[in-house]
Amino acid sequence: MTNAVTLPAPAKINLFLRVLGRETDGYHGIETLYCLVSLADELRAERRSGRGVTIEVSGLDVGPPEQNLALRAATMVLEATGHPFAVHLCLDKRIPVQAGLGGGSSDAAAALHAANRLAGDPVPRHELLQFAARLGSDVPFFLTGAPLALAWGHGERLLRLPPLPPAPVLLLTPSEPVATAQAYGWVDASRRSAGKRGAVALDLDALSRWGDIGRMAGNDFESPVFERFPAIRQAYEALAGTRPLTCRMSGSGSTLFAVYRSSRDRDDAGMMLGRRHGAVTPAETLAGPAPGPTATAAG
Repeated sequence: MTNAVTLPAPAKINLFLRVLGRETDGYHGIETLYCLVSLADELRAERRSGRGVTIEVSGLDVGPPEQNLALRAATMVLEATGHPFAVHLCLDKRIPVQAGLGGGSSDAAAALHAANRLAGDPVPRHELLQFAARLGSDVPFFLTGAPLALAWGHGERLLRLPPLPPAPVLLLTPSEPVATAQAYGWVDASRRSAGKRGAVALDLDALSRWGDIGRMAGNDFESPVFERFPAIRQAYEALAGTRPLTCRMSGSGSTLFAVYRSSRDRDDAGMMLGRRHGAVTPAETLAGPAPGPTATAAG
């Protein structure tokens, strides 16, 4: 029987992100193209005697443990299986927080998989996806493990796509964090005189080529975030000046990303930027599914 599971929790970038109208439930519809990248947290889940979920976090600070999405995710699985044991989570945080890279959501998806594996996988996939949708709009994508997916609705409606050719990426994270809830409010405020925005028709064939994606890329959070954070706008302009295939802000920010033709172009861009505009992290887009769990059996 498995008594410990270790999983990577990769970050994502939004190759495009459209915010649609605010709905009657208070949430916004979105239309986005998710892409996994190699920067990842690591989550280890251990079976213990007793009840409940505990968590310890190393690396980057993520705030109070009781608010951690991974803890909430593992608790959902234990509740669904009748609390047969306790779970202790060890989370090594490497993905910046409040940066638009989905670190907390990816941790939650990893915790759903890990807790279910410790219990012998009794919770079916469709139910795990329901848990994921309750936890947050990015969590269903991470739960699928797809390297590339088109998402709409509240992020729970997903179309898995063939992966793009692997490409080098530079992540630039300014020091200013951006709260997602506030960012949605800024988008709403900027549109009060423009009316509700509708979805845009997409050419799915174009989503297989970096050149086409670069031409259709866009992020509705950029304008209001850049207006309120001049340093993020300046960082974006500096990154765009390194001549990438595409350059955008990920999610609601503050991390910016650029995709390059070659690792040399990416590394030259990193040298050019230095640390003047924030932390620079080289990464790669993932060309296959996120790695699965590594399990340790009881002795």
